[in-house]
Amino acid sequence: MPDRKTDRPIPHLPGFDSTAAFLREGYDFVGSRCRRLGSDAFHTRLMLRPVTCVRGPEAARMFYAPGRMTRRGAMPASVVALLQDRGSVQTLDGKAHRTRRALFLDLMSPERLKQGRRIFADEWQAAAAGWRGRTVMLRDEVQKVMTRTALRWCGVPFTEDEVAARTDELTAMIGAAGSLGPAYLRARALRARSERWARAVVHRARDEGRAEGALARIVAHRDVDGSALNDAVAGVELLNLLRPIVAVGRYIVFAAHALHRHRDATTAFLNDAPGDAARIEAIAQEVRRLYPFFPVIGGRVLTPFTWRGRDFAAGEWLILDLYGTGRDGAAWDRAENFDPARHLTGGDAGGALIAQGGGDMESGHRCPGEWLTVALMCAGIEALLALDHDVPEQDLDIPRNRFPPWPRDGMRIRVASGPSLLWS
Repeated sequence: MPDRKTDRPIPHLPGFDSTAAFLREGYDFVGSRCRRLGSDAFHTRLMLRPVTCVRGPEAARMFYAPGRMTRRGAMPASVVALLQDRGSVQTLDGKAHRTRRALFLDLMSPERLKQGRRIFADEWQAAAAGWRGRTVMLRDEVQKVMTRTALRWCGVPFTEDEVAARTDELTAMIGAAGSLGPAYLRARALRARSERWARAVVHRARDEGRAEGALARIVAHRDVDGSALNDAVAGVELLNLLRPIVAVGRYIVFAAHALHRHRDATTAFLNDAPGDAARIEAIAQEVRRLYPFFPVIGGRVLTPFTWRGRDFAAGEWLILDLYGTGRDGAAWDRAENFDPARHLTGGDAGGALIAQGGGDMESGHRCPGEWLTVALMCAGIEALLALDHDVPEQDLDIPRNRFPPWPRDGMRIRVASGPSLLWS
């Protein structure tokens, strides 16, 4: 793996502003500049604002040092409006953040993770029964499966008529987060509708005194000052559970893509130890490492610090390249190769597996749903391996200048008419 010089000043990109290049190159923007400059950090401007872009495990440790960064003002307002919104856990810092974060971490017990896998398996089996003998677009089918899984896991009652509406809302928030124009405006309207629905769900649970699962935990939560969440904030936090679960469907589609594109390698890898849960999880982790999910995460300096001989003052803007850190040749051996075996030894390249953020899970801003993500991905990979299907001719390219992308043709699969078979 190549070495990078870390004892020289952080370079500046030529040119006044890099916004156009970032939008044109997308996920590859930071990594390509780091390779060109021979540095894991550089200064530039985005949206006319000065910013320092960083990647790699050392940069991640710097970025996620406790109390160092705040999320407030660190991401475009358009993204915040769809993925966070006012009063959510992501907008808090310090003790207020840790107290609200405990609400989410308490839901990630082994029993709850197993429950999530069971619910997903039930919903997948019910959906897959209708796929037999057909060619289906996995992108669309998985989003419905994940919406039903999310509602059930969170303890939210629903009718069949509501599933389509919730699917439209939750997938629009995710799919339009990096967009502008009509798609974004539609997503904002759907987000507003979803928030009205979530507030009503919370209000009804409180009014009736009956709630289960994550919904019960949200209703019962007390913030650092001892106050309950009002209906609006509780609704936002409910969406902050439902939406990320639906987003895991993207990873399951990417897993189907990886199992097809790397069929020989994954078949041999799994057949070396049939039924080994660690090998299923290794495939899930390699999908998380290589495939495009969150491109970057932003932070504004809360506590001044010095790194690489540079003093960072309060309020300065930094961007950590999540995608590029997963493909960093200085952190990963044969970084561009799909090789799940690398994860059997527990090797996350010194903290470079940060597809959903890094740092301490208990006190930092690392995604508290990461454990559930991996659990649902493993259930999804097992379901794909047991589904008797093939992949017809189609465009499987995944554009890296869309945030977030899908395989261009939606990952169509042709499902056999008979019952599912075990992978062999």
